[in-house]
Amino acid sequence: MEPSVRLAGFNTCRTCLRLLVANASRPPVTRSFFKATSSRLSPKASSPSPTAQSKRPIRPTQFRDTPPRPKFLSGQAKTVEDDPVPLSAASYESQSRRPVLRSDDLFHSFTNSPIAEIRRRAAFMRQHAYCPHPDHRLTRIPSDADTSRSALSTGSEAPAHVDFECPDCGIPVYCSEKHWAEDYEAHLQICDTLRQINEDDHDLRSGRFFPEFEYAGPQMEEAAVNMTNWDTFFYTRQFEAINDDRSMRQVTRLLTYPLTIGSILHELSPYNIRKGGRLTPEGLKSLSALRYTLHPPKTGGGEGIKGLRPEAPPVRLFILGARAESSLPRNVWVQLAHLFPRGKFHLIFIGPESMMGRDDEFPLPRRTPSNPFGTIVEDRVWPTMKISTIVDYYHTIHRTGHFYPYDPYFDCFVMFHPGLGHPASSHEWTETVPLLLETKAPVIVTGYTQHDMDRDIEWVRKTCGGEFDMLMEPGENIFRSLRWDLNDLDPQDISCGNWGVWAFRGKRYEATTKNTE
Repeated sequence: MEPSVRLAGFNTCRTCLRLLVANASRPPVTRSFFKATSSRLSPKASSPSPTAQSKRPIRPTQFRDTPPRPKFLSGQAKTVEDDPVPLSAASYESQSRRPVLRSDDLFHSFTNSPIAEIRRRAAFMRQHAYCPHPDHRLTRIPSDADTSRSALSTGSEAPAHVDFECPDCGIPVYCSEKHWAEDYEAHLQICDTLRQINEDDHDLRSGRFFPEFEYAGPQMEEAAVNMTNWDTFFYTRQFEAINDDRSMRQVTRLLTYPLTIGSILHELSPYNIRKGGRLTPEGLKSLSALRYTLHPPKTGGGEGIKGLRPEAPPVRLFILGARAESSLPRNVWVQLAHLFPRGKFHLIFIGPESMMGRDDEFPLPRRTPSNPFGTIVEDRVWPTMKISTIVDYYHTIHRTGHFYPYDPYFDCFVMFHPGLGHPASSHEWTETVPLLLETKAPVIVTGYTQHDMDRDIEWVRKTCGGEFDMLMEPGENIFRSLRWDLNDLDPQDISCGNWGVWAFRGKRYEATTKNTE
C-alpha cells in the first residue's frame, strides 16, 4: 500500500473504508454491459445479450439518471452513470454466497452433520477414540491429572472404540448407550462444553458472513490501549462491537496468538511486579529492555536529509515449534504491529511443521549459499513487520550462528504449547532449551492447562539443572482463547488455546567486587 493511500485511510472513517474496499474489489463494468442489461430488462427485448449473463445481478434501482461526470477511485477514471450505488461489505457478501446453516440451526450430530468435513471427523473418532467407561481397561498410562479418573478404571473388559453419540452434545463419546447411561454423571461435567464445541464448529463452516473478522486498523499513538481483558481491548482498539458470545469465541481463537505476545511486551501490560501481577523482578528487567526498543522516544526525524535519524533494528520474535500459528492470516499478526506504532518486528517461524496448512506455497525454496535454510520471506506484510519461515529444528540453525549475535534488547523467543515435559515430545526439546538459556533472551511459553505448565517447568528444571530465572509465574492467560477445542483421539480431553502463560530466561550472575581491606 502506498504511503499516500495509507495516509488517506487514517483520515477516513471505517464505514466509508469498507464501502470503498467493497467497490474496489469488484471487476470494472463497462457501459456496454449496462446497455445490454437495460435491453434485457425492457419488455420489448426478444432475447438477452450474451454480455448480460453475470454472476452478480444488479437491480435497475441502483443506477442514477444524472449526467456522467469524472470520478476517480483507486487511480481509474469512471463515470457516475457507470458506477452502481455501493453496497455494504456485509450485505454484498451475503448476496453473493448463501449460508449453509442458519444461526438457529447449528446443532447437528457429527455423524449426521450437513458438513462433509465434520462427518469425516466423526468417522475418524470412531476409529481411534476409546470409550472412557471404567469397566474398560486403560489404553494409555495415566498422567497425574488423570489420577482420580484412572483410580475408578478397574474393569477387565477389552478397550472399545466410541460408537454412541450423546443426544445432548452430538459427539461420539461412548461405545454403547448402556455405558453412556451408566457413566452419565461423569459425562455431564463436560457435556455442555462439548455441545458448545459442536455448535462453534458448525458455525465456522455455516457459510455466513463473519463481521467479527474485520479487524481494527492502525492505532493512534496518543490513544491508550486497555489490556485488562478482551472487552476493554476491543473497545479501546475501536473494533466493531461484538455482542454475540459465539462471535467472541471465534475471533479470540485467532487473536490469542498475537495478543498473548503483545500483552506481555507492551508498556501497558496487565502483568506487573505488584502482588498478584505474576511478574518477577528479573522479568521486569528483561521486559523493560524489550519495551524500550518497542516504544522508542521521538527523535524529531523528518523526510529530508536533516531529518535522518539512526533507527533501532526490528525486534526478532523467534516462534519455535511453529504449527498452526504460522498459517494464520497475516492480518491477524498485523494486529501485533498496530499495538506498537513506532516499533518494528521480524517474526521467524521455526520448526519441522512450520509449513502446516500452507500447501499453496510449496515447493520450498532451494537451499543456496545465500539462503542456506530455504527461508520463505514475506517482507510486505506491513511496513513495520516482516515474516520468515524456516522448516528445520532451531538447534540445527543455532549451532551455525545464522542468527548470531543475540541481544536481550532485540530478541525474544516464543513457544506455543510446546509440550516440553510431555513424554511424546520432550525429546525434541532436549537440545534446544539449553541453547535458549545461553542467549539470555526471554522465553515466553504457553500451555493448555495448569498441569501442562507445571510439567514443563519441572522438565526445564531437571534438564537445565536449575540454571534459569523465572520471569513470569505460571497462571491463566488474560488473552487466552475463549473457544474450547476437542481432541479427536480422546473426546473427554477438551482444552482452549493458550490457556496459561509463563516465561523464563537463562540465569544471569552479577559480578561484585569484594573489599579485601
